[in-house]
Amino acid sequence: MSEGTLVRTALYDEHVALDGNIVDFHGFELPIWYSNIKAEHLATRESSGLFDVSHMGTFRFTGSNVREWLEGVATQKVTSIPVGRCAYTHFLDNDGFIIDDMIFAVVSEDEILGVPNASMIDVMWNWFHECSPADSGVTIENLSPAYSIVALQGPESKQYLDAAFGEGQHVGRFKWASFTDNNLGVEGWIQGTGYTGEAGYEIFVPNDSVATVWRALIDAGATPVGLGARDTLRLEKGYLLSGVDFLWPGIDDGSHAFLARDSWETNVPFGLDTGHAFTGRDRVVSHDDSNERWWGIKYLERGPLPRPGKDVLSLDGTKIGQLTSGAPSPSLGNTGIGIGYISGVNEGDEVLIAASPRSSVRAVIIRPPFV
Repeated sequence: MSEGTLVRTALYDEHVALDGNIVDFHGFELPIWYSNIKAEHLATRESSGLFDVSHMGTFRFTGSNVREWLEGVATQKVTSIPVGRCAYTHFLDNDGFIIDDMIFAVVSEDEILGVPNASMIDVMWNWFHECSPADSGVTIENLSPAYSIVALQGPESKQYLDAAFGEGQHVGRFKWASFTDNNLGVEGWIQGTGYTGEAGYEIFVPNDSVATVWRALIDAGATPVGLGARDTLRLEKGYLLSGVDFLWPGIDDGSHAFLARDSWETNVPFGLDTGHAFTGRDRVVSHDDSNERWWGIKYLERGPLPRPGKDVLSLDGTKIGQLTSGAPSPSLGNTGIGIGYISGVNEGDEVLIAASPRSSVRAVIIRPPFV
């Protein structure tokens, strides 16, 4: 729970009108579901779901050397990303620990747009300014208070986008474009990105336009989806969640020290390029195969569900890791799945999950995605 006044996104009244079950999410009042998590999850996989992700941040970086400057503080080789493309990256502190991960879009040679995580907007704002952007002629703007973001995700997303906006606004996966003239008369931009692993879009518009976009996409057939299904959808694809699957030590209260991780430990197959110099690189390249690394687990039998903090054991009962995320998978008939940091394993190995004080459940090591 959060302290102080909760923040409402520009779509709050829309959520209430749809009977959304509103919760406190990192200081924002957002729906955890409208109907139920499973139904919304499956609607996204089978058709298309619509998410209010306006709690996420929006930063604009500009300057003639912006790509070179960002590359020096990012694990991604930013200068290799073509204009009009999006990419994923980590930002590490001087000790090599992940502060935050971010999707960014290369708008032009002189402009990049980035999306920091909701709880990390202020942290990343301060971190970027500590990295001396002015020395490289880079200016950073925080557009977060003025812009809303909705995510349209699922195999029928293009159909619903065209129905709402008119044809001509589609962008391919991990591409970026400004809106052109459209049926809704809105300005902003669209990215072929999202947190579900499905085809779809993230749509960025000024706050006073977002309700128009939201209603048009629902009228077109998209299913409104809350935070509960957003979490199970990202878990099935093995996407990391900031503050859950990794946590910067600078904001750890001492109870989550095992979540201090670097990019090598997260085992992410994209977003890490060790062929360039970047802040924190020394730690990333110092590991060997004896270190804990991020893996997925899938239950082989019924039992208490896998949950964050549960120990992963070898078949002889030795602790070899710990789960950071876990839940029943709606796409796999509610089979238990989880992700965490585990040492000495390979894909296909069997392990035990200490799911309760008296019960261990057999599971297999998986390299996500699970579906």
